[in-house]
Amino acid sequence: MVQQHTRRRALSLIGATGAIGLAGCLGGDENGDDEMDDGNGMADDGTDDEMTDDGMDNAGVRVAHLSPDAPNVDVYVDGDTVLEDVPYRAVSDYLELAPETYGIMITAAGDPDTVVFDDDVEVGDGDYTIAALGELAEENQPFAPAILEDDLSDPGEDTRIRLVHASPDAPAVDVTVGDGETLLFEDAAFGDAAAVEVPPDMYTLEIRPATEGNDGDVVATFDVEPMAGNVYSAFAVGYLEPGMAPANEAFDLEVTLDAEHHDGADDHDDE
Repeated sequence: MVQQHTRRRALSLIGATGAIGLAGCLGGDENGDDEMDDGNGMADDGTDDEMTDDGMDNAGVRVAHLSPDAPNVDVYVDGDTVLEDVPYRAVSDYLELAPETYGIMITAAGDPDTVVFDDDVEVGDGDYTIAALGELAEENQPFAPAILEDDLSDPGEDTRIRLVHASPDAPAVDVTVGDGETLLFEDAAFGDAAAVEVPPDMYTLEIRPATEGNDGDVVATFDVEPMAGNVYSAFAVGYLEPGMAPANEAFDLEVTLDAEHHDGADDHDDE
């Protein structure tokens, strides 16, 4: 049986000024591991569960470039470049950071004077994704970085899939499987995130405009085969009508492997 999904507004839009306090955030590698998904497949979780000198877990933060009309970007932590030339649809590995406050800046690639985000982020223990959402042209949705809390805990014998609606011109959607027989996600609007745990299997995800009966016409389908014990994010990206959009990026589903759990392995343990 499919568990009832938990739908929540997990994306918190970040303003251009003011400090951002996160009760346990950001995952990544202080040395700037810049391996990332290239937009054509699944980005593996590349983090290690490490401890700081005072016994606290390191935090993890990654960057997802989901703004279809924005240029490639560079990412800085406390003035040091940790990711360079990040293209649209790329999702970086987690960067490992000790819990404290960091200055995070995102600029156009190779152009440090064109800043799209610059703020202090208080990092605790936990895992987060900083996602670039919306459009620079603001024809459908305004551009805004967002912080998404990542639940990388072990789903046991099931698999966890999180949907993030990042398609600027798409309406709120329902996602079903089995010709509409099973509802996975309901009324997910732009910027929404929701997670569901299901048995491992081959699924055809049916994307529909949200309706009261969850029976809108299917506008796209995507085949996925999640594995037991794994955690995934599925980012709905691009435009339903790319020919009329600021960028010719068609609607698609970018799936990332966020965590693997084998024989009771901890979060971030790939062995």
